[in-house]
Amino acid sequence: MGCCNKLCGLKVGIGAGIAVAILGIILIPVGNNIIRETVTKESVIEPGTTAWENWVSADAPVYRQFWLFDVQNPLDVVENGSKPKLVEKGPYTYKTRYLPKENITANPETYTISFLLPAGAIFEPSMSVGSEEDSVTSLNLAVAVRHSPLSHVTISLNNVSLFQRRTVREILWGYKDPILKGTLGLFFPYNGTYDGPYSVFTGKDDISKVSIIDSWKVSFWNNTYCDMINGTDGSSFSPFLDKKKPLYFFSPDISRSVSAEYERSLNLKGIEVYRFKLPPLTLASPAVNPDNQCFCTDSVVTKNCTLAGVLDISSSRGQPVYISLPHFLHGSPYLVEDVEGLGPSEEHHVTFLDVEPTTGFSLRFAKRLQVNMMYGPSKIITVLKKVKDYTILPIVWLNETASLDDETADRFKKELLSRVDMLETVQYTLIGLGSAAFVLCTVAHCLISRNNNKLV
Repeated sequence: MGCCNKLCGLKVGIGAGIAVAILGIILIPVGNNIIRETVTKESVIEPGTTAWENWVSADAPVYRQFWLFDVQNPLDVVENGSKPKLVEKGPYTYKTRYLPKENITANPETYTISFLLPAGAIFEPSMSVGSEEDSVTSLNLAVAVRHSPLSHVTISLNNVSLFQRRTVREILWGYKDPILKGTLGLFFPYNGTYDGPYSVFTGKDDISKVSIIDSWKVSFWNNTYCDMINGTDGSSFSPFLDKKKPLYFFSPDISRSVSAEYERSLNLKGIEVYRFKLPPLTLASPAVNPDNQCFCTDSVVTKNCTLAGVLDISSSRGQPVYISLPHFLHGSPYLVEDVEGLGPSEEHHVTFLDVEPTTGFSLRFAKRLQVNMMYGPSKIITVLKKVKDYTILPIVWLNETASLDDETADRFKKELLSRVDMLETVQYTLIGLGSAAFVLCTVAHCLISRNNNKLV
């Protein structure tokens, strides 16, 4: 009778083990659905969600680091047509994007929200190699903007130098030019200005569209394809990323959309992130990447659209500005060969995004761009008479970067990842306990049954 009770108990144990294991298995899709619903709800851009708090104002501080190129042989370039010898000076660091979005207006009928992005820059001495008053020998911006008939004549009559000595502050943010009687600067005007208006999808009706830009300003390329705005602003993407698919984002600094491709997975303060990087095809010549044909707007600068690595954004800036990756990374070889002192590096000069795959939030990024201007031979302007060929000269390169701090990382792990981990722990614990109970009870049942048979 005792053996029968033991066998019955073991049978109950086997059944219970199976039931517990099945419960753990059932919880996997149920738990995944709970996670998906929670993340989807918190990713919508509307008051009260996690996404809203990070969207209105950047949670992590954003910095722009500038490295200016100091021309070492200005007289040799002018008098003998020599290659410019460059020395990189920097970083000079500014805190940016610290102001919250303004004029935020919800458009429920289209599930979009519009806003203006205020611009501001605060110098950070502790993160810089020197002060804003440090001097650099750089291309005279008045010569670079000589394309207008007025400036062409004015420069010729005033015997303006090809290069000039200016402070970091003046080159970046502007100075009164004595010849052209106007303010010149690579980023003038900046403080007190606004980027936008933007309109982005909230994701309320379709979470796959969250943060995607619906509209921005006006077109610059006069081409339907090149004027398309694809993707988000890069600060976030739709949740549940598929690393096999590229991420699309729009960059107002270059007035165009670009894509980034998955490179590898990383651990960022205990959080798994996917690193996406700009591929070499981004600024490839139209001969290599036909999609870039409509970005080729100047046959002289691009050598009949065969030049790789440079984007002419003059139409959007109102002055001749050419954007590239720092040190002409992924550019045509002769861009580097035309000057001395450059050393392109994938590690230091490529743009990347580290995105948390479940939420789609960018937890760390580095947007790296180089601002260039061009000078070339002229029979009229004295300082250009001995220049042998058109040269795209690097003026400054920047690294706009941000990364979540320890406090934000801990909060992120507590609010999201801890829930996911707890649910997975419960799931696998149930499966483990159920499986163990099933195996142990089955073995014990077999042993007792065997002993009973021997006694009979």
